[in-house]
Amino acid sequence: MAQWDALVDAALERLASRSLLRATRPIALAAPPALPETFPGPGPWDRAAVEIRLDRATLHQWLAEGGETSSQEEEVGDDLILFSGNDYMGLSSHPAIRDAAVKAAQEYGMGPRGSALICGYTSYHKMVEESLAELKKKEDCLLCPTGFSANMAVMTALGNISSLLAVGRKPAKHERIAVFSDALNHASIIDGIRLVERQQEVVAFIYKHCDMDHLEFMLSHCSMEKKVVVTDSLFSMDGDFAPFPELVKLRRKYGFLLVIDDAHGTLVCGGNGGGAPELFDCENDIDISVGTLSKAAGCHGGFIACSTRWKRLIQSRGRSFIFSTALPVPVVASVHAALYVSREERWRRLVIWRHVQYFASLTKLNITSPIISIVVGSEEAALRAGRHMLRSGFHVTPIRPPTVPPNSCRLRITLSASHSSDDIKRLVDALTPWLPDNHDVQRYAVVPKL
Repeated sequence: MAQWDALVDAALERLASRSLLRATRPIALAAPPALPETFPGPGPWDRAAVEIRLDRATLHQWLAEGGETSSQEEEVGDDLILFSGNDYMGLSSHPAIRDAAVKAAQEYGMGPRGSALICGYTSYHKMVEESLAELKKKEDCLLCPTGFSANMAVMTALGNISSLLAVGRKPAKHERIAVFSDALNHASIIDGIRLVERQQEVVAFIYKHCDMDHLEFMLSHCSMEKKVVVTDSLFSMDGDFAPFPELVKLRRKYGFLLVIDDAHGTLVCGGNGGGAPELFDCENDIDISVGTLSKAAGCHGGFIACSTRWKRLIQSRGRSFIFSTALPVPVVASVHAALYVSREERWRRLVIWRHVQYFASLTKLNITSPIISIVVGSEEAALRAGRHMLRSGFHVTPIRPPTVPPNSCRLRITLSASHSSDDIKRLVDALTPWLPDNHDVQRYAVVPKL
């Protein structure tokens, strides 16, 4: 990707000439914490990640959305099993993550409060960035307040290349960057592209979901030199993977920059938890990997794993990073512990994928990930299904527009290492009225390499 390296270097030189390059300066805290305690199997704390209780008023309100009667309301218990969260590894309740946050809070409070470029970046933040760069097999990493802000920062920095190289004028259309985005990409990617498109820095092209023929058609007919393809790695509402083998072939043919949002794959996929690229053995073909720490890590925050040159550009031009307060130290300490636990407690990934296989065997659905989408159609049907699941003892939130298109409302189910086989069996029994009769095979079924 020599062309893109040269473009980023030219943009960095332009920023340096105007004294606009920014860098983080770590505030040194104490020596790194002791290694967290890990366990060979599930503990009683794991159930806290999936066992929840709703207050009665909330239960009544949920049921009232579809006009349920008071007698039906009274039949619903307060205790529910959560099948709507994204805590795939069950780490949010792990003793090591709790202890790390508590110890950091006791020693440092929330830590320095300010943006990372002013005073909010500490040796703890640096330590987590190094761990994530190693996990993602990238040269460097930038820690962000959220996954949403991470995607926004990448898109705005990317668009700024056009403006920086145009030197004091709006870039002409042929000088802008062509961004090819999957039709079902996350809102943070879409909003980032819309922002830089309005600033006349990129031209956006939307290709049909996971349709590589459509993508190649657009690539081959685009005369713009600077091309980027951005895609979710594991799509949050459908549970299918991006077609990585085909994407890699197209990258090598057309020389585009490949940016992925691995929010739902990080720590879940691959033997080391490196995410979807590790699962598909294409880590070296990913140029920028965006992720979140609020899902499988069980904590909070986002990150951008990339080269050092890209990091320098993003932290200098990524507005959502520059103008946001940095993550509190206790949160960062808990992330550091979560990354260690994920590496040591590999059995958690094995449990997740066993759950996927078990759910598939019970339902005869060809699911490919811990995200399972049961499309029921109308909003009324989705609300009715949600109420049924509630009465059956499960928290499964109906997904409706604008999150999904009209008449594609669904029950979105997520499996966690904290669930038991009995939880899944009872869930499937409750789901039976909404399971489809036609079990289409998903195109990119994979067997996890663990």
